[in-house]
Amino acid sequence: MSFEEISMDPNVPRDAAGSSSRCDTEGAAATQPAPVAEGHSSANAAGLIIGSIGVVYGDIGTSPLYALRESLAHAKSGGLGEDVVIGTISLLIFALIFTVTAKYVFFLMRADNRGEGGILSLMALAQSALGRRATPVFLLGVAGAALFSGDAIITPAISVLSAVEGLEIVNPKFGEFVFPITVAILVSLFWGQSHGTARVAALFGPVMAVFFIVMAALGASHIGDAPQVLRAFDPRHGFMFLLTHGWIGFAVLGSVFLVVTGAEALYADMGHFGRAPIQIAWIFFVLPALFLNYLGQGALILADPKAIENPFFLLAPDWALLPLVILSTLATVIASQAVITGAFSIVRQAIQLGLLPRLEITHTSATQEGQIYIGRVNRLLLIGVLVLVTTFKSSSALASAYGIAVTGTMVTTTALAFIVVWRKWHWPLWAASLFILAFLTVDLAFLAANLMKVVEGGWVPLLLGGGSMVVMWTWVRGTSLLAEKTHRDSIPIRDLIAMLGKSKPTRVPGTAVFLTSDPEVAPTALLHNLKHNKVLHERVLVICVNTEDTPRVAPDKRFEIEKLAPDFTRATLHFGFMESPRVPAALAAMRKAGVKYDIMTTSFFLGRRSIKESPASEMPVWQDKLYVALTRQSANATDFFSIPTDRVVELGAQLTI
Repeated sequence: MSFEEISMDPNVPRDAAGSSSRCDTEGAAATQPAPVAEGHSSANAAGLIIGSIGVVYGDIGTSPLYALRESLAHAKSGGLGEDVVIGTISLLIFALIFTVTAKYVFFLMRADNRGEGGILSLMALAQSALGRRATPVFLLGVAGAALFSGDAIITPAISVLSAVEGLEIVNPKFGEFVFPITVAILVSLFWGQSHGTARVAALFGPVMAVFFIVMAALGASHIGDAPQVLRAFDPRHGFMFLLTHGWIGFAVLGSVFLVVTGAEALYADMGHFGRAPIQIAWIFFVLPALFLNYLGQGALILADPKAIENPFFLLAPDWALLPLVILSTLATVIASQAVITGAFSIVRQAIQLGLLPRLEITHTSATQEGQIYIGRVNRLLLIGVLVLVTTFKSSSALASAYGIAVTGTMVTTTALAFIVVWRKWHWPLWAASLFILAFLTVDLAFLAANLMKVVEGGWVPLLLGGGSMVVMWTWVRGTSLLAEKTHRDSIPIRDLIAMLGKSKPTRVPGTAVFLTSDPEVAPTALLHNLKHNKVLHERVLVICVNTEDTPRVAPDKRFEIEKLAPDFTRATLHFGFMESPRVPAALAAMRKAGVKYDIMTTSFFLGRRSIKESPASEMPVWQDKLYVALTRQSANATDFFSIPTDRVVELGAQLTI
């Protein structure tokens, strides 16, 4: 059973590889804000730039708290000579220029899926470019999404922990309070997710802007301690360090990658703010602040090697230490919030693309549909974060676990980008290969360096990513097998209409709406209604919801209507993978197109299936049990499709895989 053979069962998601002729009655989670239009007013553009500073750059902006410290920790035993410090900072600068600026800011942000970015959006774009289902493309997207789960758990843990550890610099006696304060902050952060962030989100940008300004000022104030640190802008120092320090240089390279963690947010959050505001914020504000801070930390270490213990906080004078710890903690909370929100978003996309069962999703804002909350995901993230903090106890220990998840995601992103460049942009194969090879070489070098840290903690994201892939693989495989079995037992809808014309069942007033996954066969709920209630409404509307490989579908492309008989109508509703499948709203649009529909005389018939394990299942016993457990996590279809609860009739059935 291949990954792309995804079922279209009425109770399971659609094909993850792209749009399908079959339909989805499980649907998407929530609609993201519409892509930002070009040509903003100056005030609106400024607001978007500041907003992107708060949301997009929280993760990468807090990397100075630990990145240089951890990078130099590997070379500390051999002495922190000038060549080591300048060479390491040169690698940091090169990573920011090449990986973040060149790859993400200027290249990948051009590979948008109708204004949206992110690994799953890129996967859908690559599938569209190929014009067919491709298992390797699908596997790359799944792998990237799975690895992101590790990043979503590690980022809050290491970010908040590294900020609170600044208390030890203020007063060594505060060291015993670092762990409980970190746990209290993290628990409060995740507890507040269900209440939404709309009220405080407006502060994210200004707080992060202040953080970047302070960070830049502190760094600039120390460059004069050792002006030779400016030689780090010459990339030859970084390359010579790698060539002359062997395995130590390679180990340092693995920690250097910490400076680009969060770069995926540049691409994933493009739909929130638009390409231009994110690029402007990076080039003119965030990148200079990072340069100044890393250079300042390097100069401080050259002047006083003991500062390697925590160079970020030691940049500040004694009187400013505690305010800096507080500001840094706020910045890491904001960075963690952005990652958590990103996790909710990617889970929603995975549901819509058929990788996960339908989960209950709550909108936390009356005006911004992109602000959502997924309770089960939030609880899993909190448990994972607390386990990591309890197990590793320090940001230095957690740093070993951090890089693999991000490097793995970047490798999959680059590989998918190759398909887009070659097939979508129609570059010659040789040109696309050479262009992407430059990015892929750097990504693979970072990945290889981080794989050296598997034993020290790198196994954590690999375990988390592997577990996520198993869950998605099980869901895809199980739904495919279930759909095949259901299809074998189905009756073609045209045959059923012909049979009903002869048998003449009792007709009752009103309209009956049946949701189905396969428009060519009779919905199971319709057959059960005829069998048990022995009646048929005077008007029957069969609806299937089809998820496209684009983020959104234009209103004029929302539905297709086909008259099967005077009293039978079939409609296909089209939604993007970032849209919410609101069936009543689509029906209202269909009514304007001539379909007779009155909500007060309409009943929605939904099938509720109870899946049981089967000794004859084609899946192993463990996978069979896992699939059954996943089906039990599926949220109620009534809420998912925004159907009025007082108009719904559910008909249940038991099935085995």
